[in-house]
Amino acid sequence: MVIKVFVATSSGSIAIRKKQQEVVGFLEANKIDFKEFDIAGDEDNRKWMRENVPGEKKPQNGIPLPPQIFNEEQYCGDFDSFFSAKEENIIYSFLGLAPPPGSKVTKSPEEASSLPDGEVAGEAQSTTEGTEKAEESGEQEAQKEGDEDAGDLAGSQEKDEEEEETAAEETKEVTTEGAEGEAEGEEAEEEEEEPGEEEEEGDEEEES
Repeated sequence: MVIKVFVATSSGSIAIRKKQQEVVGFLEANKIDFKEFDIAGDEDNRKWMRENVPGEKKPQNGIPLPPQIFNEEQYCGDFDSFFSAKEENIIYSFLGLAPPPGSKVTKSPEEASSLPDGEVAGEAQSTTEGTEKAEESGEQEAQKEGDEDAGDLAGSQEKDEEEEETAAEETKEVTTEGAEGEAEGEEAEEEEEEPGEEEEEGDEEEES
């Protein structure tokens, strides 16, 4: 199987030339066999590329721009799909190739052969990651709300305890004041009784 890369060597767009160079440079650095097909100077190459890019992958004007990547007759993707597969380390799955021995890949050879279009695999992985993040954020929010409720409950309990302590102190003060008042009343009664006893003693002396 040979990877086909359709490029436009005489393209006037700097962005397209940079994208083409990045794809070709990556394939060369990783020693992946490929062949360039120039659509600028060969009408047959241009026609074949446009006919074999799936309709859903074409831009609104219906004319796909290079670079476009194929594995023999099987469409792999454009530069954006290639870049995403490279970032997610699923480039061999994207190209429909079996990874070389000892290479670090996130997909097994069986998955790579069954998923030649790395963009689909990338989208599935992104969806799974998004779901996991949403679940984690939901759990964090629930935990946060639980912590807030526990804090409110603890605060109300502390408030009740403070009110009970205050009421107990007030009751103690009232009790103390009442005891002091009773003691003063008893002293006053004793003082009143003492003059009466002196008068009785004086009357007895006069009678004698």
